[in-house]
Amino acid sequence: MAALQFNLEHTDSASAARAGTITTDHGTIQTPIFMPVGTVGSVKGVTQQQLKTDVQAQIILGNTYHLYLRPGMETMEAAGGLHRLMNWDRPILTDSGGYQVFSLAGTRKINEEGVTFRSHIDGNKHLFTPEKVMDIERSIGADIMMAFDECPPANSTFKYAENSMHLTHRWLDRCWNHFNNTPDRYGHTQNLFPIVQGAVFHDLRKASCEYIASKGATGNAIGGLSVGEPEEVMYEIAALCCEHLPKDKPRYLMGVGTPWNILENIALGVDMFDCVMPTRNGRNAMLFTTKGVINIDNKKWERDFSPIDPGLENEWSQYYSKAYVRHLFKAGELLGYTIASVQNLAFYLWLVREARKHILAGDFMSWKNELVPVLKTRL
Repeated sequence: MAALQFNLEHTDSASAARAGTITTDHGTIQTPIFMPVGTVGSVKGVTQQQLKTDVQAQIILGNTYHLYLRPGMETMEAAGGLHRLMNWDRPILTDSGGYQVFSLAGTRKINEEGVTFRSHIDGNKHLFTPEKVMDIERSIGADIMMAFDECPPANSTFKYAENSMHLTHRWLDRCWNHFNNTPDRYGHTQNLFPIVQGAVFHDLRKASCEYIASKGATGNAIGGLSVGEPEEVMYEIAALCCEHLPKDKPRYLMGVGTPWNILENIALGVDMFDCVMPTRNGRNAMLFTTKGVINIDNKKWERDFSPIDPGLENEWSQYYSKAYVRHLFKAGELLGYTIASVQNLAFYLWLVREARKHILAGDFMSWKNELVPVLKTRL
């Protein structure tokens, strides 16, 4: 059992892009990395075997809020944690539930103690405190746990964002104390990442980065972005945070985003990403490919019997035709959702692997600048 280790292998000479390796008790992760979102212990429509062999996922994400509600922590602990419950032997990161509570704006109440909210399942009232969230994440058994934070909306006033940031910092103190006074679960080391907040205000973000860095955590996260602000503002804030967060620790940008968002943020110095977009958009007939974006519902694909994406060395991408996948969507067949989800996840993992290769080769920026317009193409 050992705490998470980050080995920074190479930094691009023309940008802040980095290639590194994260080592956890459940295995190593090569960065930059994208983490498929398995909210309730399942990446929607995709089996664990497919995640390993076809998607080549190195780490997945679970969600504290959703797993707390179901299956619940009694079942989780009886199973021996999420790794055993879902039979996944690679690293897992858990989001603290702060963003989900943020999205329950109509039912939540925030005070110094924590957040009171009503379940989206049955309407029952619950209280999340920093200490309770740490206990839940301990019970889940994630390799990387996120601190409980408040995620302010993008249009927050300076005063609201400032108060929210200070509340997040006070909650972090409580998370940190509780985490350090409770044991790891299930025989492996768990790690706690603090989360930078401060909305779109540069001075708040800088102050938050400095406070988060003072904890000396094994990694740090950037939260509160991709919540409605323009892309260029997201890039400004991400760049500022990367400038002020420790260079010898992994940086995780939460909930981002499109393929081009990921490449641009890699160039700014971000190491880790997650987003529901690959599977959510896949279920809505949007396929990300190495040649651009496909709306598989369009009639133009009705008799296109070419593979989904010849550019991916992946059985699913090479095996199924566009015409067949379109037929499945039109017929409402669940297999269509699985094929689209595997395609999109495999593409995202291919994208970060290629980014890593080009960082190590020293030509990342020229490669990125050529690829981004291609990825934005609507086919």
